[in-house]
Amino acid sequence: MWKVALLLIFTLVTVPVICFYYDDPLSEVQQNALITLLWVYGIASGLCFVVSSITDNYSQVDKLWSIMPIPYVWILAAFADYDSRLVLMASLVTIWGVRLSLNFARRGGYSLKFWTGEEDYRWSILRAKPGFEKKWKWMLFNLIFISAYQMGLVLLTTLPALRVLGTSEPLGFPDIILAILILGFIYIEYLADQQQYEYQTEKYKQKEAGKVGSFYKVGFVHTGLWAYMRHPNYMAEQAIWIVFYFFSVIATGHWINWTLTGGLLLVLLFKGSSDFSESITEEKYPEYIKYQKRVGRFLPSKGKYKASK
Repeated sequence: MWKVALLLIFTLVTVPVICFYYDDPLSEVQQNALITLLWVYGIASGLCFVVSSITDNYSQVDKLWSIMPIPYVWILAAFADYDSRLVLMASLVTIWGVRLSLNFARRGGYSLKFWTGEEDYRWSILRAKPGFEKKWKWMLFNLIFISAYQMGLVLLTTLPALRVLGTSEPLGFPDIILAILILGFIYIEYLADQQQYEYQTEKYKQKEAGKVGSFYKVGFVHTGLWAYMRHPNYMAEQAIWIVFYFFSVIATGHWINWTLTGGLLLVLLFKGSSDFSESITEEKYPEYIKYQKRVGRFLPSKGKYKASK
């Protein structure tokens, strides 16, 4: 996991430098807006580190993942005096954030005691792996990767809106196409999450009753969108923010700008995250290896998986 973290941090440093040569420098209003966003980011990431360290619950960033992009983009819209393109972008991010937050909430992610709530099972497994045997190593990982890096990635994915700030290109048909695409991917993400939720809910219900049917003995959702992709929700999440980047392309006329960093890092993060999740699932459910061979990770490249009877 340290190798993945270092690769992500390396990308975070190098990509903006490379893209800078293809882009214009930030204007004064963009610089002021970025400083404001960095203050918000610093407070949020610092709170995540402190609260997770005190409570030993390392899903604090997970709670804010779907929330923080909303104020980030609306802050930028305010700096632009609510320019129509930025209002559209902020509205789309709000729809995305509310839906994802509701999905996280129904899985027990939030609590009235905000520092509690269900922790992602992968953190406890990761803490038990070699390399994190000493507490200071895990604390360092929590500071650099979980709190600072992941919260930084949340900010970076929204920064195409910063690049839009101050541009004069009017809202047009291409913007509407991008908005429709994002809404479509939000729906796909909703559908994938719903299919997973229904499968897992019924599986655990049957386990508690002491009688699990063969369909649920497989252990993992493998029908619907999941029959074509192993991670349709991850695919949609990446696609949303990649499409979001193209608002900056329309507004500036530059196909490459430094805000591309967020989308690239998100793809790398989901690659590493899905690798780790699948390694756990392989150990729990023997049929998952067959499923991997038949079904593509993020794209329906291998065909449809035949559901177990």
